Parts: sequence; structure tokens; C-alpha cells
Amino acid sequence: MSAKSKRGRPVLHGVTVLSLLAGSAYFTVELRKDEQAKAPAIQTITDIPHLRSGFARSAGEQDWERLRNPDRSVLRTGNGDILATFTDGARTATLTGPSRTFDEPANTSSRVVTQSWVRLMPEVWTKGAEKEQWFKDWFKEYNGSERDDLFAIAFQYVEGAPVRTDDEGVPYAGDADYGPLNPNGGEGEAPRLEESDFYDYLGVSYTFRDGTTKKPEAARYRSIDCSGYIRTVFGYRGRYPLTAPDGTGAGLPRTADGMARSTAGVDIIELSGSAPHYERPKSISVLQPGDLVFFKTEPRPESRLDHIGMYLGPDTEGHQIFISSRKEVNGPTMGDEGGSSRLNGDGYYATALRSAKRL
Repeated sequence: MSAKSKRGRPVLHGVTVLSLLAGSAYFTVELRKDEQAKAPAIQTITDIPHLRSGFARSAGEQDWERLRNPDRSVLRTGNGDILATFTDGARTATLTGPSRTFDEPANTSSRVVTQSWVRLMPEVWTKGAEKEQWFKDWFKEYNGSERDDLFAIAFQYVEGAPVRTDDEGVPYAGDADYGPLNPNGGEGEAPRLEESDFYDYLGVSYTFRDGTTKKPEAARYRSIDCSGYIRTVFGYRGRYPLTAPDGTGAGLPRTADGMARSTAGVDIIELSGSAPHYERPKSISVLQPGDLVFFKTEPRPESRLDHIGMYLGPDTEGHQIFISSRKEVNGPTMGDEGGSSRLNGDGYYATALRSAKRL
């Protein structure tokens, strides 16, 4: 894995401009063309990609804009370029920063070049939060910062990632396995066992907020399954609250199915249809870097979503890529072994995608 600075293009999000004119009534785009010369630039509510008013502004100025589907606030430069996106009900923020390249030569030739820096805010975003002191302090600290974000953390567990230790000598990052070998593995059986969580990887006991203490299993040391990987990146490292088993309070549940059905964050692509025939989303254009994506890859149990990953964005070939911990590759990867990491097209994971969430 490497994360190199390289000039890329900013992530763009879908918007449409509807101006509040003449007593706050919404005008269509066609009417706005006639009115632009005499109308002042004001905050707008939009949902069509990159449609801008013709009002010229300084590139140094910044404007807040409210967008729909999902409801969110976007900070733009005077030229209309996106600086940051904040979604109502979510703590995940996507900031535009220096370009980076994420690759994983051990498992794939795919390369993701991005200016997206995905971070967790200390509080859930609400409309107007840009005026609150907690946000001003947080944004001042992280806008333009190159401190490790969720993407950088995620790639600290792929094959070949160097070991990192804390002040007590506990290795908290480095090449991770998926889980111990399955003693019953063979044709039709998973090659590795599930149920390895972040405390198994660390090899230390962990007490959750409800007082539940989980002890690591020696056989699972340095292992994290798909949901354990997300809990490691967002929870143990990112400090998003975690629950012990599913359904035991507020926070990120233990399993992919529990996360998908929890009240944590915002459902960006809702689960539709009924078990076992949940429907594949008709469109995934609403996804933004850092979103959690959920899959149904196995027929049993019928109602359970069984895989989770984090969306990275498009790779250099234009394919929509995610990263997850997988049995076949034995650990976190954005590679293609055992199934494509692409969400577009008709590959294994693309056809198994069922829903998405923004924490």
C-alpha cells in the first residue's frame, strides 16, 4: 500500500440550483436564466449535478449551500468547487484536501487517486451547525490537515502494511488476517472463520460503554472479519461509539446486518424488497467516499446481509471501488481475488450490493 501526494480532481457531488426569488418562491432553471442578471446570489437548495448560477464571485470567497437527497450542507469556493460535505444526521464529513493515491499491488492493479479526506466530527451534523462553536473549532483544526483520516487508517491493515505500536507496545495496525483457517473448509465452505473483532486483532480485552467486557481469542490474534474491520477503522481508531453484540444500545453494532439495520448514521441507499430477494439498488450515484456499503452474498440465512465495506470512490479507470476484509484474500483489500471490488457493472459484489449508510 502507498498513499502518495499527486494532483487529482476534486470529488464532485450532484446538485441543482433552485433560487429563492420573489417572495421565496422556487423558480425553474429556465426562469432563472432570465432572472440571473438582476437577482442577487443567495443560499440555494439543489439536487442536479454542478448547475451553477451565472453570478460571478471571487475564488477566495466561500458559500454554504443546502442540498437534498440526502439533506446536507456543502461548503463551496466562490468558483463553485466543493470544499466539504456534511450530511444531516451523520458524523462523517468529506473534506477536499491534497491529492493522494491509494493502491494495493499485492492484490490488484486498481489505483484510487482522490482529494477526499474522510473524517468523523465530534457531533452529528444538523442544518445550521456551521454557526456552532464546536464545528468552527473542529473545522479550523482539520481543514487542510494531512493527519490520518479514515482512508489512511483503512489502508494500514492491507497486505504488507507495516506494524505500528502504541506507547504500551501493543500493535494497533499492520497487515491483518480475516480470521483463523476453517477446520471444515473445503468445497462450498468458507476458507476462514468469521467473528474476529478489533479486540481479537489487538489481543487485549475491551470493555464497552454498557460495561460488557470482551476477551480476545488467541487463534484470532491479528485478525478482523468484514464488520470487525469497519469497527476497527471507524470505532477503535476513529472513536465512533461501538456496541458489544447487536442490539445492545446506541453505537455501531457487531455484524454487517446489525450495522445495516441500525439507527446509526443515515441510510443513503435504503434496503428494499423482502427477504431473501432484497433488490439491487437501481442507482448508486448518491454514494460519496466513506459511505458503508452492505451486501447479500450468501443465500442463508435468508434475511441476513452478510458483508460490509467502505466506499472509496472511482479508481483511475472510472470503476467505483470499495475496500473490505475478505475471506478469500485473507484480510482487508480493494483487490479482485474472490470477487470484484467494483460496485458498478455486473460483477460479484456489484450484483450483491443491497444498501448503504453514511455514519
